[in-house]
Amino acid sequence: MSIVVKELSRTYGEQIAVNNISFEIGKGIVGFLGPNGAGKSTTMKMLTTYVPPTSGTASVCGFDIEKNILDVRKHVGYLPESNPLYYDMYVREYLNFAAGVHQLSNVKAVVDRVIGMTGLGKEVHKKLGQLSKGYKQRVGLAQAMIHNPDVLILDEPTSGLDPNQLADIRDLIVQLGKEKTVLLSTHIMQEVQAMCSRVIIIKDGSIVADDAIGNIQAQSENKNTIVITLEVDLQQADFKALAPVDSIRLVEGRTWAFQTSNPDMLRKALMQWALENDYTIAALQTETKSLEDVFRQLTNR
Repeated sequence: MSIVVKELSRTYGEQIAVNNISFEIGKGIVGFLGPNGAGKSTTMKMLTTYVPPTSGTASVCGFDIEKNILDVRKHVGYLPESNPLYYDMYVREYLNFAAGVHQLSNVKAVVDRVIGMTGLGKEVHKKLGQLSKGYKQRVGLAQAMIHNPDVLILDEPTSGLDPNQLADIRDLIVQLGKEKTVLLSTHIMQEVQAMCSRVIIIKDGSIVADDAIGNIQAQSENKNTIVITLEVDLQQADFKALAPVDSIRLVEGRTWAFQTSNPDMLRKALMQWALENDYTIAALQTETKSLEDVFRQLTNR
């Protein structure tokens, strides 16, 4: 595994920022989600050796985050939430500097590569302070990638990007995730669903969910709510003979939701009822929740 975290904690005085969390991550893109103040950024700072843990252990590419700090930094690329940049430097000048920090050879080729990957070609003549927030994010991502690390830890990498820029960076991260380990923090649930195969959700410093997106959604579904869409306009009274039904509500148009204590029996009853009345069923399914619904459910304070 590229990242291994065991019982990791971080406190600030009496405040517990991260509380005894454990997880492992291999290749691919993992979403690290949680409300503001949940402990996401603190965890990322520990994994990148910028903040020491209070207790527990973690390793990146086999290197301990406390004992092998320089080795960890050689193997990890980090885009922090604050994205600190030297605003008086030009784009290429800054990336040359970043390459020098990593003691890379063939600096021009390395810098040209990340400029091309992040779409910074038209902005290289500008100082960082002159860039829009979206292009500053691209520069931050370029510096994280410049030494071709095995692990990328990205804290809000798409913040400030317009829809076109967002699509470009999303595609880039997806390509990187095919060969590297990417731990990605974001509040944009659509981006999580587009990029991540797995999510870790943290609340108040503790992990409340860690699984594939589909599995988390399935576990959070209301399995006692059946949703049916018909090809005919009906009134609530038309369903009065159906059993077992606790409540009925119109969702929209010709779509109805049934609350039941026995979903299997109700599905059979609905099919039989539609057949007897010559109604066409366009859709019949268990009510599902979006990732945003699941997130709110798991992190609601």
